[in-house]
Amino acid sequence: MESVVLIVDDNAEIIEFLADSLRPKYAVLTALNGQKAMQIVENETVHLIISDIMMPVMDGFEICNRIKSSINYCHIPIILLTARKTLDSRIEGLEKGADAYIEKPFSPKHLLAQIDNLLTNRNKLKDFFASSPLTHIKSIGYSKADEEFLEKITDIISNNLKNPNLDVEFLAREMFMSRATLYRKINDICNLPPNELIKVNRLKQAAKLLTEGKFKLYEISDMVGFTSQHHFGRCFFKQFNMTPSEFQAKSHN
Repeated sequence: MESVVLIVDDNAEIIEFLADSLRPKYAVLTALNGQKAMQIVENETVHLIISDIMMPVMDGFEICNRIKSSINYCHIPIILLTARKTLDSRIEGLEKGADAYIEKPFSPKHLLAQIDNLLTNRNKLKDFFASSPLTHIKSIGYSKADEEFLEKITDIISNNLKNPNLDVEFLAREMFMSRATLYRKINDICNLPPNELIKVNRLKQAAKLLTEGKFKLYEISDMVGFTSQHHFGRCFFKQFNMTPSEFQAKSHN
């Protein structure tokens, strides 16, 4: 899926210039002020925000503060653009949670490199989490709020592995979030829809039990909520590219 970049600037010409630079590689959304940007973030999937600092209605610092203080959106990386060249301005941007800070005038190539770096590194972490049996989900959190959110999700799943009602609706109720918001949040952080995240967590819990060597495969399959050992083995192999027995032997060696 094409990554979505939101450009926020009160100068229409700058928006057009940036959009033309990014569109060959990214889907682009635009807003002329921070208030409009927040409306877009609340209703659309956004993978990264590029925002000018000095704008009417709501400036870039306030956008950054609102995004990074919201459990729903704090995972979205933000690049701040500014004509200010003072150290205090740079420090304020970083204190608000900005992931990068670029001074005007800037090279489009430099901006593209920053975007690529932020998104690529996050995707690598997501892939590593999904393919590594014992890697904890907190490893893909880019903020304390994200880590707490992911830990809470993991605890809910772990405590309900055998619950037949464990699905996205159940998670949304437990997290006091709407289904749509939870779906978007999990998908953006993990590159997985909620039901896939539930399955991955089942398999990771199974991997942990396999390393302990206390239970038979069919017992572990049942303990983590799979309907059959065959289905469990097939899912484990598809996720981690090895059978449960192979993983157990490897972990013991």
